[in-house]
Amino acid sequence: MTFPTAFWDLVVESAPWLLAGYLLAGIIKQVIPDRWVKGQLARPGAGSVLKAAFIGAPLPLCSCGVIPAALGIRKAGASKGATSSFLVATPETGVDSISFSYAVLGPIFAICRPVGAILSAVIAGLLVNVMDREDATPANETESGHCRGAGQTEYETMPPMGERFVNAIRYGYGRMIADTAKWLLIGLGAAALITVLVPQSFFLQWGNGLLAMIVMVIVGLPMYICATASTPVAAGFLFAGISPGAALVFLLTGPATNIATMGVIREQMGNRSLIAYLIGVIGAAIACGLLLNELYGWFGWPLQLSAMAHGESWSWWRHGLGVILSLLVLRVYVQPLVWQRGQLGIL
Repeated sequence: MTFPTAFWDLVVESAPWLLAGYLLAGIIKQVIPDRWVKGQLARPGAGSVLKAAFIGAPLPLCSCGVIPAALGIRKAGASKGATSSFLVATPETGVDSISFSYAVLGPIFAICRPVGAILSAVIAGLLVNVMDREDATPANETESGHCRGAGQTEYETMPPMGERFVNAIRYGYGRMIADTAKWLLIGLGAAALITVLVPQSFFLQWGNGLLAMIVMVIVGLPMYICATASTPVAAGFLFAGISPGAALVFLLTGPATNIATMGVIREQMGNRSLIAYLIGVIGAAIACGLLLNELYGWFGWPLQLSAMAHGESWSWWRHGLGVILSLLVLRVYVQPLVWQRGQLGIL
């Protein structure tokens, strides 16, 4: 497989989820009142972190779609810890990936995967709160270069629902794409390089213990793969002889730690939050992997794997969504050049 083919496959695979994530970000920002988000997720304590984990866990968004959605709740007033918890729980699991895990990996993984995702989300969120304390007023309460006046609330008088939905589309497919386009391209490019250059047999030389899990972490860190797509990859590793714990580490770190997510966290919340995020996700994933290996050994559980083949030809509508996503990202870089020549007004 060549790099352009691998890159386009990743674009087509992620386009439906990413476009859904941008829309969700717009809905969060324009439809759901800021004051509700602040009331649920703004306080930098354990409560908001727990709520963010349980809110994000069932959502069918991947590592690409969660970035704009998380930025949406952050800009609406969520704390750094709650935003981090949402960023972990949402791509690591979901109603779609749980059912797919049951079909491909068996019931043990279908249970352990969401439990591990919520646990790692809570740990990462709490570490962010501890290592990167913030003021009671969220840093992103100001928007578009101006501050709201004392006592002023953006949604004191809310426009009609139809107008809010139109604004959500404009915000999600405009501002949010502009905020994430750079890291999206970097993340997809890195994942395509790994797909082309790193053979699956590479992982088997590291055994089945802690070292194999660390290797899974190192490889999973830059990967841009969603929870659903990571499931058959993990099944392939298991077929090849990797331990269940090492496969679980891949399932938990791959979707939650990629170059795009790490870049956005660093840019929006700072280096301390990024370090705490990585410590929480990686530490919890390895702990869950070690525990899963022990459970398989204690109870003698058999692996229940489906022989489902990995790799498919994408349907025409997914290629169409890939083209739409590409055009939206391309607009971020082309539009300023056109503006400079006075050929296009502000959209």
